[in-house]
Amino acid sequence: MNQASIERKVVIVTGGSKGIGEEIVRFLAKNGYEVILNYNSSEHRAKQIQKEIYDNYNNNIHIFKADVSKREEVKRLVNFCIAKFNKIDVLINNAGISEIKLFTQITDFDWNNMLQVNLTSSFYTIQESLKYMISVKSGCIINISSIWGTTGASCEVHYSVAKAGLDGMTKALAKELGPSNIRVNSIAPGIINTGMNKQFSDEEITRITEEIPLQKMGSTLDIARCIKWIIEDEYTTGQIIGINGGWNI
Repeated sequence: MNQASIERKVVIVTGGSKGIGEEIVRFLAKNGYEVILNYNSSEHRAKQIQKEIYDNYNNNIHIFKADVSKREEVKRLVNFCIAKFNKIDVLINNAGISEIKLFTQITDFDWNNMLQVNLTSSFYTIQESLKYMISVKSGCIINISSIWGTTGASCEVHYSVAKAGLDGMTKALAKELGPSNIRVNSIAPGIINTGMNKQFSDEEITRITEEIPLQKMGSTLDIARCIKWIIEDEYTTGQIIGINGGWNI
């Protein structure tokens, strides 16, 4: 390991092969961070991102397959990071799923799967990462939440519950981990221009953006820029940072 890699912050990004996660990976790599892109099913896309980053910035990122809804696979992800860099500076919990469904039609599987992927996975990744962060009294944890964790969303009750739980964990952990100099924050995006919005028609998107004071959807770059700021900041913790164009004020 060379001196440059020792000095650079090491970041794990879960769900880093698509949408917001992909933008976070690209933006941090471009700005000189050591990035581990975690993916589950999108191996081809992860390798493509890895190659593009190397070709464009002469900066290598590392990819690692793990289903973060399973603790044993999370352990392997964290162990991979420690074996390669001997530290974890930043954990970004971005992996997640969404589903639109009437509450009365949500099955036990739908409910349990949503909470496992969107909430319990962060419980696993944070617990495993803290084994290394607490010992050095340093760390930054960022959870990607949602506006629906604050306001709730009709026909997305299980999703809203999972994101609200993530925000609750963020606030509680910020208090618990503050004395160890570990900061914990959530970013709660509004409607961001990603593949997740394919479920909406053009007419629905127009209606939504008319309700937003800035009259537009956000971009994945808006989220990535905020991520970089939180990493570099030293005094912000326990915050749910809404990036939503003023949709929820």
